[in-house]
Amino acid sequence: MTDSPVAEAVEPEPAAASALFGDRIELARSYAAALVAHGEERGLIGPQELPRLWTRHILNCAVAAPLFPAGGRVGDVGSGAGLPGIVLAIARPDVTWELIEPMERRVAWLEEQVSALGLSNVSIHRARAEEAGVEGLLDAVTARAVSALRTLIPWTAPLVRDGGELILLKGRNAEAEIEAAAKQIRRFKLSAVRVEVLGADVLSEETRVVRARVRAA
Repeated sequence: MTDSPVAEAVEPEPAAASALFGDRIELARSYAAALVAHGEERGLIGPQELPRLWTRHILNCAVAAPLFPAGGRVGDVGSGAGLPGIVLAIARPDVTWELIEPMERRVAWLEEQVSALGLSNVSIHRARAEEAGVEGLLDAVTARAVSALRTLIPWTAPLVRDGGELILLKGRNAEAEIEAAAKQIRRFKLSAVRVEVLGADVLSEETRVVRARVRAA
């Protein structure tokens, strides 16, 4: 480790990381190092995020990994820097991940990371959600820091098979977002809509997830 300002600003790896990633921790470390080295210059993260890169971003995503169905096919809409898609693909190699991102420079980053980390369980689509060619095919869809729930539901729900699930990472206003999205929830026949709080026992910042069943029979 150097004494550069960037190095000094980077958050040390929390003890919880090894527990959450298990024998995949080295891949998580490599991904974190890549974000530290190139994330700011490539417009993926801001410099203010480095002091909380692990807790606020990587582990914030990783605690949601157990929610996804084993052997399932899951979409990440607006994958961006790979939060949560790359993190979840590292944590859950038993799941097939479809990363959906329309911006070319972000797609290039995702492709580089998938190659560098050897993530054979990931496919990348340079497209908007409605143009990705996976409509009605996915067991679940996730997204993080993309848009308010009332906007996100019309982008994500059509991608999920009948009886599949939305598992959306949200902030502290998750409950209010559900109330504001009442019209979209009815339109897309979502049921069992609720907020689950994850990571309270292992993280300094909890993760809130909005879960909902799509067109369940």
